[in-house]
This record gives sequence, structure tokens and C-alpha cells, in this order.
Amino acid sequence: MRPTSNIVGVIPARMGATRLPGKPLRHIAGVPMIQRVYQGAAGCSLLQSVVVATDGEEIAGFCRGAGIPVYLTSPAHASGTDRVWQVARELGADAAVNIQGDEPMVRPEMLTTLVEALFAAPEVEVASLYTPVAAEEAQPPSVCKVVIEANGRALYFSRAVIPYPREAAPQYLKHLGYYAYSRAALEAFHAWPPSALELAERLEQLRFLDHGIRIAMAATDCNTLGIDTPEDLAQAEAWFARHPDRI
Repeated sequence: MRPTSNIVGVIPARMGATRLPGKPLRHIAGVPMIQRVYQGAAGCSLLQSVVVATDGEEIAGFCRGAGIPVYLTSPAHASGTDRVWQVARELGADAAVNIQGDEPMVRPEMLTTLVEALFAAPEVEVASLYTPVAAEEAQPPSVCKVVIEANGRALYFSRAVIPYPREAAPQYLKHLGYYAYSRAALEAFHAWPPSALELAERLEQLRFLDHGIRIAMAATDCNTLGIDTPEDLAQAEAWFARHPDRI
């Protein structure tokens, strides 16, 4: 994609998570999670603005009270990417960054790396992030793994441990759930139905691969934690308690 300053950061958030209901407003070391995500993302100078996209008044009301820009999106959306699509369309953005609402460790430098990957070549329409991890961390299905071509494009994403270590000990690459998209890629994603691989793995990004849109992968040394369970929340609480400077 050609560089543009008209790029918005969108934080999809909803209260109805099955394993941790109400998680965007759960406190982590005294600060609601959605506020930590916004504060971590808002420092990226390449984003024209950062907004929360939600389908519920509870999150919207909190954001308004905290001075966080917020958009109410359709409750019919099946995914956070669809919420990003709606906000990007309403704002007339040329591109958008999807910043997961359950990633309180997000840092501005990660998003800078992500946007630069989207702008690295005219043919790039989608970019994402990965970080190398040890074999032990790669085992749980909750950790998405990615294998990457020599040219930096994603070959496949899986909850399975890939590549399989038949004759060697591979370097495992953890996929971090941050994305940068051109407006055209978002329009295409929203128009396509979920693919069979996407439904099998429960990984939205496989919809792009199924339709031939390659995802440019950029490395980061920031190994963030997505909050899906009470155990994740406790781990994040402990991490922020050790890093009181990270607001």
C-alpha cells in the first residue's frame, strides 16, 4: 500500500466474551483494560486517531467519561474486523489498524512497526506482527502460530504447533493479533463469508489467505498477552504490578 496519513487505529471491544464476560472494563492494577489499551496505542504518531469500536452502551459510556473517542457499531457484526471496517468507512480512512481490546500491553513502537510493514510495498494490503517464542510457550492452542515465507509473507496460521519438529527443533513464531489493512482489504473481508479454514481454527486472518491476499509479517520483540481467561487477567495484573511505569 502507498503511504498515507489518513490511517485510523480502531480498538474493537465488547462485553459478551464467553470465558471472561465484561473483560474490557475489568481492572488491571487499578486501571480498566480498555483504558490501558487506548493509552498504549494513542502514542503511535503514525495514526491520525485512535478510537474504540463497541456495540454496547456500557463500554461507550465508560469511554466518554474517560475522554476516549468511541463509536457505536452494529451488534450484527460477527467479528472485531467487521467493527474496524465500519469505523474506517464512516471516517473515510484510507487504512486502519486493528488493536485488540484485550491486549493491554500494546506499545506505540509495535504499531509503528506494523504500519511501516503495510507501507513497505505497493502490493501489501494487510500486515501483522509476530515474535519468536520458546517451544514451551508455543504449545497451547490459545497461542496462534505462524509460518512465514522467505519474502516475509505468512504461509499459514494455526492453533496447532507448526512447524512440526520431525527432525529438527524449529523456531516457533507467535502471531500477535494486531493488523493493519488497506481500506480495500477491509471492504473485501467484510463482503466474503467466513471460510472453512477460518471456522475450523477460529482464526479470522485465514479468510484473507483463502482468498489469495497475502499478509506481510513484521517482527517485534514485544511479546504481549491477550486476555481471554481469569488466569490471563491474573498474569497481566502481576505483570503491571512489576511495571508500575506502564500506564
